[in-house]
Amino acid sequence: MAKQQFPGANIPPEILALRKHLTKIIVGVIVLIVALTSIHTVGPEEEGVVLRLGKYDRTVPPGLNFILPMGAEKMFKIPVQRQLKQEFGFRTIEAGARSTYSKRPYVDESLMLTGDLNMADVEWVIQYRISDSYQYLFRVRNAEKTLRDMTEAVMRKVIGDRTVNEVLTVGRQEVASTVEVMLQQLCDEYENGIRIDQVVLQDVNPPDKVKASFNEVNEAQQERSTLINQAEAEYNRVIPRARGEAREMIQRAEGYALNRVNRSQGEVARFNELYTEYILAPEVTKKRIYLETMEKVIPLIGQKIIVDDNGNNVLPLLNLQTRQLTAGGGN
Repeated sequence: MAKQQFPGANIPPEILALRKHLTKIIVGVIVLIVALTSIHTVGPEEEGVVLRLGKYDRTVPPGLNFILPMGAEKMFKIPVQRQLKQEFGFRTIEAGARSTYSKRPYVDESLMLTGDLNMADVEWVIQYRISDSYQYLFRVRNAEKTLRDMTEAVMRKVIGDRTVNEVLTVGRQEVASTVEVMLQQLCDEYENGIRIDQVVLQDVNPPDKVKASFNEVNEAQQERSTLINQAEAEYNRVIPRARGEAREMIQRAEGYALNRVNRSQGEVARFNELYTEYILAPEVTKKRIYLETMEKVIPLIGQKIIVDDNGNNVLPLLNLQTRQLTAGGGN
């Protein structure tokens, strides 16, 4: 009767040993894959969002974390403590003490139409943080691209409501603040889990094709401002002095008028008193007025000749004035 043969009875010992080692290797590889797919380290500026079979399960803090292996769970690391930024109209090629930038491929982002139908070349940066990792991943599809589109739309709207001079000069800070507020409102409305930290207008210029003409306009405006300032300075120098002189003349005229009025009122009062006395004693009053008048007039006459009533005899009159002058000269 023939002997019964069992499978592997004739397998050499070397093959059996190889099979045992291969089994250990396979088991080791499986253990390694399990470890690599189940152990994750979340950085100090991050938090991990875990999906189980494609559905949100939990959010894990920084540190060493474990998830189900072999694709049963998947983790996304979100940098919630890191400040992120997006650049518009340019890109940073190399950051450092002397950073280098690239602009030409991104001109379409920066060219904008202002409210007075002029063109402006606006380069800006937004700085933001991820405030809610769940909303960031699941509320909006491709949150980074959506944020870029929202930012560009808001900036074009704000620039379109202002003149080119406002955008290029005094209105830059107001534009940045308005864009920041409106963009945050949109982020809250879309629930994309993003908080806007700052909007910075990096550089605002007229387009290259009109830059020379725009510079000429600026120079003309500056010259105009200079002339206006000079005219105002001359005005401030001349007008107050003229006003002072006018006030002085008015005050002198008012003083002269007051003096004349007072003198006139005094003369009227004196005349009224004389008239009252004249009514009481006409002859005495006339004689007194005559004598008082002659007392004032005679000293003003140089040579005096006195005749009688008929004009026949010349009365001798001592020339006292001449004698006084002679006596004074003799002394």
